[in-house]
Formats: sequence, structure tokens, C-alpha cells
Amino acid sequence: MPQPEAAKPAVLVTAAKLAPEAVAILEAAGYAVPCTSGYPSEAELLAAIAEHRPVALLHRQGIINGTVMDAAAPALRVIARHGAGVDGIDLPAAEARGLTVTRAAGANSRSVAEHAMALMLALLKDLPSVAAGMREGLWEKTSRMTRDVEGVSLGLVGYGAIGSKVARFADAFGMRIAAYDPLLPAGPLPGPGERVADLSTLLARSEVLSLHCPLEATTRGMIGAAELAALPRGAILVHTARGGIVDEAALLAALDSGHIAWAGIDVFANEPLDTASPLRGHPRVLPTPHLAANTPLGAVGMSTGAAESIVAVLAGRLPALPGAVVIPGGLRAAA
Repeated sequence: MPQPEAAKPAVLVTAAKLAPEAVAILEAAGYAVPCTSGYPSEAELLAAIAEHRPVALLHRQGIINGTVMDAAAPALRVIARHGAGVDGIDLPAAEARGLTVTRAAGANSRSVAEHAMALMLALLKDLPSVAAGMREGLWEKTSRMTRDVEGVSLGLVGYGAIGSKVARFADAFGMRIAAYDPLLPAGPLPGPGERVADLSTLLARSEVLSLHCPLEATTRGMIGAAELAALPRGAILVHTARGGIVDEAALLAALDSGHIAWAGIDVFANEPLDTASPLRGHPRVLPTPHLAANTPLGAVGMSTGAAESIVAVLAGRLPALPGAVVIPGGLRAAA
């Protein structure tokens, strides 16, 4: 009598879907690929883990904490981030449990840089208020002037895969670029712009401030009331990095006072953003729902990068994607 086929080991996706290209990679390697709902709660994650007993978590949404990791033990070996930021994963808890953590570093960098540039250009040209006036029946051809982009001073916090691409895009528009990034090796920037030694110097000269740094202990709340006040009056904030870097209450106060003219925000301290949040409807905010990376190329790159990392780690290999390993875990000897 034939024996029933053994269940395939599972890679649990913490979101409602995954790019078909990534699903194909995982299935070809012999893994089942169940999904949760979007932004799963801890209770939903625990229930899904109890059902599927995953050997890997492909983390898109929700929070992966020690409780979730313990529920998946001892089968769980790797947590792969669908993107570059790993603030949704409790890294000390993962390291203490010997888990490997990876990220799809750089896979979405162009998509996010394009989105930052789109927000920047729209706000420099006052497009949200111009469009609102048109919808109200106005025709402000002679009564309104928008800004020239050429010559505007752009300050970048972070000059990695995304920030450096924003610099190249801005350079093509003739903007004057400066960047603060303490993580870069000493010396000139590896691209357009002038390197500055400290954040206060950058803030004082930034007509537009664009954030491209990770969320960690040193950057949480980094842009607060004092930093916003240090920007020139009428400055624009573009935020496509991680919620939590900007003090949102301080930003609302700076917008209400007129010190900050515009804010283009793709990331928020709490996501999904509460429907009652004043950031949704503020006349000086152009909000988007953390979708900067959600382009065909960006989404596929993040998904396949995470999937390929999982396959490699479970086979005992280092991922091929540069900068993928955040915590070596079981790959410590290989790393």
C-alpha cells in the first residue's frame, strides 16, 4: 500500500501575498508557502505557526518578537526580511536563539529613491495645493509662483544604496547636495554632493531634508522639535526611511506653525496609519501608505532576494545577495 506523501516544510509569509517569482523559487526548493493576512497580529502569527510549523519566516509585515520565535522552535532556522529594514524583527531575541536573519539589501533601492524624488518634486512645485485649488474652481496661472528645483539645497541623512541614488537624481536637476552619514568610511562621498560632519550642520543648510537611514537606537526620534526648528523656515521634509525616526507630534507642530512648509511621508511610527491621524488630512502633508518599494521591479527584487536567502540558509550556504546576512546564526562559521 503506498505511503502518504510527507508534508513539505513550510516557509511562512507574514503578509497576504508574495510575488509569484519568489513563490516559485521556494516551491522549486521543496517548500510550502502559506501566507497570513496583511499586518498579522501576534495572535494570528502564533496560530499560523502552530498550524504550519515553519522552518523559515519570510517577514513582510507585523512584528517578529521572541514569543513568535519561541512558538516556532525548534523548527525555525531563518527569518528573511522582505526589504532592507529589519526594525520589525527583535534582533537580540533572534541572536539569543541562534537564528539566522537576512534582508534583501538594495533590492528596492531604486524604487524608494524614485519615490523620494517624486515627493520632493511635487512639494517643491506645491502640486498638492495647486491641484486642490483646481478642484475648487481656481485658475492660479498669474497669482501663484512655484519654485525652481535647480539650486535648491538638499540635505540627505544617509548615503547608502537609496540615499546615493537620490543624490544622483537630484544632481541631474541641479540641486546643491550635502549628506550626513556616520556609517560611511572617511573621505569624500562616493557620488554627487558634499559630505558634512554632523547633523546640525546639515540641518542648517537644508531647504529639503530627505531621510535614508535605518531605524535603530541611535536614530529613533532623531528628527524632533529641535532638529525641525534648526531647518530653514519653509523647509520641506521627505521621509521614506522608517517610521519612528521622526517625532510625528513635533512635525505636526512645525507644520502648523509654518516653519515646515511641506512633508512628504511614506512611513509612519504605527502602521497602518490610524484613520484618525492628523497626518492623513493635514493640508501640508503628502502621505503615502509605505508603498515606495511597491513597484514591479522593487517588489520582485525584495521577494526573490528573501526567497533565495531562505533557500541558501536552509542548505547551509551564505546568501548570494550582497549584505544579506544581518545575524549569521547557524551560518556563523560560514559567515
